[in-house]
Formats: sequence, C-alpha cells, structure tokens
Amino acid sequence: MLTGIEEVDWASLGHAYGPADDVPALLLGLASPDPSERECALDGMYGAVHHQGDVYDSTLACIPFLLELVADPAVPDRGGIVELLTSIGGIELDDEDDDLDGPSGLDQDDADFVPAANFAMASAAIAAGADVFLGLVDDTDPEVRLAAPVALASLHPDPARVLTLLRERLTVEPDTEVRLALVAAVGRIALRHASLRAETVDWLAWLARAAQDPGLRLASLAQLARCSPGRIPDDIVRRVTELLEEIRTAPRTLPDAVPGPAGETGDGGEGAGPGRAPVTLVGQVRELLEEHVAGRHTPWTEELLRTLHGALDDRVDDRIALILAQLRCPDPGQRSDAIWLCGGLIRLWRGRYEEVVGLVGAQLTDPDARLREAAGSFLERLFELGAPAADALAGVLTTGSDGPGRQGVPGRPGGASGTAGVGGPAGVGGPAEPGGPTGFAGAGGPSAGSGGLAELTGRTWRDGALLALARSGDARAVPLLARALEGPGEVRRELLYAVDGLGPAAAGLAPLLRRRLAAVELDEELYERAAPLLHALASVRGAQALPEVLRVLRGAPEHRRAWVREAAARTLAAFGPSAREAVPELRELLGSGTAAVATAAARALWAVEGDADAVVPVLERWLRPGSATADRCAAAQALGAIGPSAAGAARALRPGLTSRDLWERVRCAAALWRVAGETERTLPVLLAAWEENRHARVDIAECLAEMGPAAAAAQLPILTELTRRRRHNTREGASGSHDVHQDEKLLTLCRAALARMERRGA
Repeated sequence: MLTGIEEVDWASLGHAYGPADDVPALLLGLASPDPSERECALDGMYGAVHHQGDVYDSTLACIPFLLELVADPAVPDRGGIVELLTSIGGIELDDEDDDLDGPSGLDQDDADFVPAANFAMASAAIAAGADVFLGLVDDTDPEVRLAAPVALASLHPDPARVLTLLRERLTVEPDTEVRLALVAAVGRIALRHASLRAETVDWLAWLARAAQDPGLRLASLAQLARCSPGRIPDDIVRRVTELLEEIRTAPRTLPDAVPGPAGETGDGGEGAGPGRAPVTLVGQVRELLEEHVAGRHTPWTEELLRTLHGALDDRVDDRIALILAQLRCPDPGQRSDAIWLCGGLIRLWRGRYEEVVGLVGAQLTDPDARLREAAGSFLERLFELGAPAADALAGVLTTGSDGPGRQGVPGRPGGASGTAGVGGPAGVGGPAEPGGPTGFAGAGGPSAGSGGLAELTGRTWRDGALLALARSGDARAVPLLARALEGPGEVRRELLYAVDGLGPAAAGLAPLLRRRLAAVELDEELYERAAPLLHALASVRGAQALPEVLRVLRGAPEHRRAWVREAAARTLAAFGPSAREAVPELRELLGSGTAAVATAAARALWAVEGDADAVVPVLERWLRPGSATADRCAAAQALGAIGPSAAGAARALRPGLTSRDLWERVRCAAALWRVAGETERTLPVLLAAWEENRHARVDIAECLAEMGPAAAAAQLPILTELTRRRRHNTREGASGSHDVHQDEKLLTLCRAALARMERRGA
C-alpha cells in the first residue's frame, strides 16, 4: 500500500504550516486500523494539506495516494477520503478568478501565495483517476456509497456515463440517505452540464410524481426546483406540505446495525465511548452533527428543505407558507428545522413575518430543549421584528417555566458573562458603537442547559429570550434586567447594549447600573467590564452616576486607555449639562492625540456647555489633509452633531466631498448639510455614494430624512429601495447579529424621508 510514498521529496514541498515532511505519516494514518489515528490523520489533511480549501504542491503530490486508499476495500472510513478528494478537486474557478494571480487575488510576491493553476491541476489529476469512484456506488460501506455520487458528479470527466450509472443505481440502492445523495448528484450534473439538463430535468419531474418513497419525491422536487426554477409547480407549498406529512406518518422501522470493518456495529463503532479519540476539528464536527440528528426519525428532510428554499429564492411568500406549515407540524424536529430555515430567510429577504414570529414564540414552552433553544436563538436577532413573540417571551421569563411539568428555580443571577468579540472605539481598532452590527459574536446558536430566572447571566436559552424581549423594545424586560443587575454575577454584555431600545421605561435601571460601575476594578479588564455599563447609563441618561463615570475616566489604566476614555466621554455627552463637574477632564481630553477621544470629548463638552467656540477649532484641526481618514470621519460626525452652531467649519468640511474614500465623502457631506444646509453641494455626493456602496445607505437615509423637501431628488432611489425584496446588507456566507435590525432601520428612515418630501409637496 502507498507504493512509492518514500520516493517523494516531501520536505521540499509545502502546506499551510511549512515543509510537508509530516504528510507521509498523515497518509499512512488514513489507513490505520485505529479509528483515533484515522481521525487525527484526516484532521491533519484538512488542517494543513488542504487548509481552508487551498491546494498546495504537497496536496497535488497526495492525490495518487488518496486515490489508492479509496480503491482498497480493506481501508476503513474511505467515505471521508472520498469527501476529501471531492473537496480538493471540485473547486471551480469562475471568470473573475481567471483574472487573479491566485484564488484570493494575492500577488505573486505574497509568502502565502497559492497559484490558481494548482486548483486546475488538482481537478485534472483527480479526473484522470476518477474511474475509481465508479466502483464505489455499490460498495458494502454505506458511508462510501453516500460520498461517491457527489464525487462522480463533480469530478468524473464523462458526465453522461455517470448520469446513467446514478439513475440505474437508484433502482437498487437500499439506503434512504444514499438514494437522496444519488438524486442530489443527478441534479448537480444537470446544473454543471447544459447538454444534459433537459433530459435530466424531465427525469426529475417524472420521479417527483412517480416515486413511491415520499422522501425520494421530495428530493426530486427540490432538485427540479434547483435545476429549472421555471418548472416549479404553482402548488409547491401544498405538495411539499403533503410530502412532509406523509414522511412524518410513515411506519417507523429501526435501522439495521451496520457492520464496520472489524465487525463492530454502527451503534457506536470501534473505539466508541470515553477516550475514543483525541479532540480534532473533524471529530468535533462529527459529534455536533450526531447530536443534531439524535432522536430524529428523518433528519435528512432538513437538507432537502434547505435545497428547496434556496431554489425558491425570492418567492418569499411561498417560503413563508412552507415554514408556517412546518411550525404547525406535531413533529418537534420539523418545527426546529423550520426555525433554522426561517433564520436564513429573514436575514436575506424582507417580508411579512408577523405570523412566523408569533409561532416561533410559541415554541418557547415546548418540552423539547433543542426546539426551545432554536426559538430563543432565532428571536435574539430580530429586534423590532420580534414584537409578535413578546407575550410568549415575557410569559416564559416571568413564570420561570422550562416547559410542561418543569419549573425553573428563581434566585440570584450567576454564572459567566459569556462575552465574546470585544471591540474598541472607532479610530483605534474597534467599532464606533459597541454593541453595533459587529459588537459581539456567537450569540446566535443554541446553548446547552436551561434553568430558572437565576440563569440570566449565562448563555442559556432564557438569556436569549430576555435579550430578544429587550431588543424588541418591550418594557417587560426592564424588571427582569433589574433582577439580573441586582445579583453578584456578571451580566451578559449584549443585555446592557440592548437597554437603549427600551426608552424611558428603563430609567429605573440607573441606580443598579451605577452600583455595578462603582464595583468595576480599574485594571486591564476595565474596558471590557465598564464599556457596556457606560453604554447603558448613557441610554438611560443616568446622570446620578457622574461620580462613578469620572472615577473610570480618571483611573483608566494604560491598557486600552483611549477606548475607556472615549466610552466615558460618550456617556458624559448623554448626561448633558448635568455633567458640568466633568468639564476640566473634558477640556484636557480635547488635546488628546487620539482623534476618537478628542472628538468624543468635543461632543461631550458641547453637550455640557453649549460653547461651540471651545470645540469647533479642535475638530477642524482633525480635518486637515495630514489626518487619517478615520480621524477626519470622526471629526466630521462630531461637527454634524453640533449642527448650525458649527457653521464656521463648513470651509474645512468641503474638501472631504471629493475624497477618494467613500465614507469620508458621506461623513463630510452629511456634516456640511447639518452645519450649513448646503444642499446643492452635498445631495449629489450622498446620492452617488448611495449607488456606490449599499452599506452606507442607513447613514445617508438618516440625512435625507432630515433634509425633507430639499432632498426631493432622492425620491426615486428611496422608492426603489422600498420596493426591493432583498435586504440591502446581505452578504454571501456571512451574517451579523444586527443585520436585520439595520435593514429595518433603513426602511424606517426611507419611509420617513419620503413622507417629509410628500407632505411639503402636498
């Protein structure tokens, strides 16, 4: 086995972490009889040799040996090796990639440069040996049969031959998930090869009607929609709903124990149990997937529905109808799937989600823990759109119920803060507003465990429920937040950043926030602990906490001192004239060498004293050509906040209208209109930026709404935005916790701007 592996000069080759002299051990490990060694070897292949999808010279050298391993039936776990080869050879470069030096557009001189040619060579090398996959469709190992169809559809150079083989195999394949993989591979061939698409689509349409197995009909319908959106039937919602019900009510049979390579059964396999294997990324992913499907009768319906939703794309009403049907299904697994599918839908598309959100809220009292966690996680990111679930959220939080027959144990909050993704102020490496679109991470997924009101400080589903209630703006969140603040444990920072959405009802939290801030140590963790409290105090205008804010401002340690000072200055600005005692400190901060601190101090001093002459010259200095772009943006925003009293700074702002940086143009244009009302100069700049960068539209719409009738030329782009179905800030493969909120804010501002224009016109 692996003949010739010692003849390769592996040390002269490289992978993600340097010389590839460790690769022979990885290849040999893939064939080890020890499952722990196999898992570590596969993890090493993905982690170094095929790191983040890259193809190195060592990756190319591995291909013949990987193909040899796949062809040997004595090698265990060959399904994972087939998947690895599919990933290595299945990367398709589009036209844009052809113009780049590498897959990421890297220059040839970059030390981490991976030539695009490597991807083409990998695809060609695997295609040359792809006949090995033909013999895997009837392998005795179902995991191998599961991986083979997509490998054939992606890598084999004769798609017509593969198509025939897959369709023939479907008539005899006994395993449900493998049959579904065969149908998915047929759909993949149709998408990749236009010459075969018509006949394949016809076959899929026939199978969607003729197959006896409802799961197979559903899979065929999903692939039909994916390959030929024009042939999606008008009654798609009814058909899919009926198929799901047929799948749910079908007689259940226990799966046969699948023998492993050494005779062990599929109910744990060799090496199962404590100490089974070292912790690897591959192993962690496997365990998460196993946990996700545990107890599910038909876990594969989730992927079929995900494929179908992707094919339906902008048919939002149909997708909502499908989700509503699932949310009413007696099967908690189907309802859980519906919530995760709706999370992707609502993140990308605008629509009427009131009924969906209300039904998701109803899941918070379900006995199924995973379903409750999915509901809480979904509702966390909705902000104002979560209002239809507010009664359910408030009910489950105030009663302390964990579901039928269980009661939480009220008590004092405790546990870890669960903070993540700590950011800093603008201009010094972090977000301008902590708790904004990128102010935290990791709050979206379900978390283990549940309990009573006492667990408001940990990342439990109850924690998410309180966060969702607060972000929806419901005043019933206030006493629950007060209860959390009264306890000794740290309060999750996102809850403190959510206080600004609760309005005047949250004013009573000021004494508790003050007490918390007074207890914060003035050490190197000061920013992480004090910034959320400062933000919350600013939100409730808790000026009685002025001594505590000044303590933090004066005692900030060297570590992140600028961040602490900016956060404190923002809070003092919110206090307004009540913060007069802080004037000496603010005047001193005007001379800070950090623009974020100086501009925040200027805004605070203006709010406290209202003396434009004391702060405008300071801000003008940061607008000089030698300043950094971020510094000029900060100064422009501060001048805009001062308004007409800073009219003397108009001359310093005008050069920013022609800056090469879009954000500087937007900041300076908005500020110039706010201080001097120069519509003719600023409106064209704002409208051009509107078209150039969709992520700037919230800031621009806010300024247009202030302009009112003067912004009449913006009616068409505003109307166009309001009629769009897709959210303005969608990103492929990425999402932020505030994405939906920011898009809804844009829609609100657009409506306000349009209303002001129309009122004047009438």
